[in-house]
Amino acid sequence: MCSHFDPVLDSAKLDTYFGVEPQLPLDLKDSLWPGYIGPFIRKHEFADVGDEAVPDNELLIGSFGLIPHWAKDTKIARNTFNARSETADIKRSFQIAWKKARHCIIPAESIYEPDWRSGKAVATRIVRTDGKPMGIAGLWSVWRNPKDGQDLHSFTMLTINADQHDFMKHYHQPQKEKRMIVILQDDDYEAWLSAAAEETRQFLNPYPAESMMVD
Repeated sequence: MCSHFDPVLDSAKLDTYFGVEPQLPLDLKDSLWPGYIGPFIRKHEFADVGDEAVPDNELLIGSFGLIPHWAKDTKIARNTFNARSETADIKRSFQIAWKKARHCIIPAESIYEPDWRSGKAVATRIVRTDGKPMGIAGLWSVWRNPKDGQDLHSFTMLTINADQHDFMKHYHQPQKEKRMIVILQDDDYEAWLSAAAEETRQFLNPYPAESMMVD
């Protein structure tokens, strides 16, 4: 499970690695926890209208922690920052985003996980070995604040089992199931954002252990 990550905020990196450009400078925190506001990438809302001026994908800002439309407030984000891929399609918080294939990519410089091998939880910064940012598979939603009528986007990171993963099996508490976020292959970004709901699970694969390292 991942509750802490460093988002990609640099405009040049977002353009180079993800093909999106912020409309404004991203004046956001450079290290995020559940409930914080961060960037995510989705297929552009009007990508299918046939207008060449409309880009395929767009960068949006939203809450780290998915807020379903029925939530009374944003507090639920503290518990919906990760979605178990095995049950996301039936869990109330995520099932609409799953069934509507609201796929997104969360651009991350790094993630943090607790290393328990010393007997105590040691926060550990994890990056890709090739120096590129991570494109984390997620789901997005939009919530309308009942108090002021303003819309707030939000996102969650999809996770899979990591009990047998040579790198991620060393993280999280002993005797508990090991989990890891889904880090997409670079070549899968476009396909993931366009995939139908029934195609979702084919992208939910473990990232190679040899391609991850402690920074």
